[in-house]
Amino acid sequence: DKLDGKQLAPETWETGIVAVGSLVGKLCQQKLCGLQQVVERGVETILRGLRGAKEEPEVVIYLLALGNAMLPETIPTLLDHAEDGPTAVTAAATSALQRFPIPLISSKVKRVMRRIFHQKRKSYDKTCRLAAAEILLYNHPSPMDVINILLATSEMETETATFLLLKVQNSLRDHHHLARNIMKDIMGDPRINNYNFFSKVGISSSFSGSLTVTQDLISTFGLDLLFLEGGFLRKSVSDFSLLSHGQRLRAAQVSFEAQGMESMMGENLSEGEEEPELMAGMSATFFDIQLRPIVFFQGYTDLMAKVLLSSGEPTSVVKGNLLLMDHHQVIPLQSGLQVTVKLQGGLGLDISAGMDVSIWEQELKTSVNARGSLTMDFQAELDSPFLQATLRSQTEVETSIHFDTMLRFSSSPVLMCLQLREEQVPYR
Repeated sequence: DKLDGKQLAPETWETGIVAVGSLVGKLCQQKLCGLQQVVERGVETILRGLRGAKEEPEVVIYLLALGNAMLPETIPTLLDHAEDGPTAVTAAATSALQRFPIPLISSKVKRVMRRIFHQKRKSYDKTCRLAAAEILLYNHPSPMDVINILLATSEMETETATFLLLKVQNSLRDHHHLARNIMKDIMGDPRINNYNFFSKVGISSSFSGSLTVTQDLISTFGLDLLFLEGGFLRKSVSDFSLLSHGQRLRAAQVSFEAQGMESMMGENLSEGEEEPELMAGMSATFFDIQLRPIVFFQGYTDLMAKVLLSSGEPTSVVKGNLLLMDHHQVIPLQSGLQVTVKLQGGLGLDISAGMDVSIWEQELKTSVNARGSLTMDFQAELDSPFLQATLRSQTEVETSIHFDTMLRFSSSPVLMCLQLREEQVPYR
């Protein structure tokens, strides 16, 4: 309906555009871009919509769709929006570029990311600068890029500098990080690796660690928390990824973002930084597909309405069942009999998230709940006029992880509680 130009409800339209982008991306990954009509029509719909988009949220949706498609020919479009767009557009474009494979992050992409990080043309929001720094650090960085990023932290606000330095330290601990050897060489220089650089005492943090390690697969959990100078949470990202044979799959990534809180908290903006609109929202990536973002509130009036009418119920991010395999085979035996084999595997997933703001108690609570179950059903059947036998096997595994945060900003410093709960995994 969207491709045919029909008018749709905003939520349906946004979901449809993001899905068209991911579909085009998946077809091209499987070398099926030759389905010219389907792929060209999808890409043209997104690019034409992006050119004609007037409202900022509309532009962001089209950029997310381009990020899902990951087509090399769209990189110049993303770079233009990353460098020249307003904060939300720059954030969406840099986030899309972060998802492109390493061979596509060219010298031109890196030049634009340097200009954004070092603010050569204009002032950028701290989250956009950090995203640009990550692109430079995670894609075969040059030693000079690493040194310049580290030197820049001495002029940054405490929280932003703390967060970035922890990112660098994490890369030293990660044996699979592409910049690890370069980082080790640079850290051998006492002019860089000294107390003056690494003594930042902010409360922002960046952590990543392994959940499971086998010969063929590593599953990791990462948690990023970026705070404002006054102690309010600006952005949190919880990430579950799978690494196997040099490939990375973001199984689930949920990020919360709150902006414009500086004015509510009575904080001063950095010089040259535009005052962002009051907003809180959430976005999720599931199996490397960016889903439609959810906005909790936008603007002070909307915030007050949501606080007064809040139900406290979590918002569903993604819920569904996926058929992973469906195999049916007939095997002839030497005796002349036949065995019928059936194998089915399915994955059930339920990710929900919630945000609860209490103005009176001056508290902010966020929660991310991820539940998943994997089931395998195997059946072998021998059926003949004189003999009937069936062998059946069923296997089920369930897991759930809960990540909760609570901020109390009634006093200074702001008090924060973080809790990561992993329930016992039943295996049947």
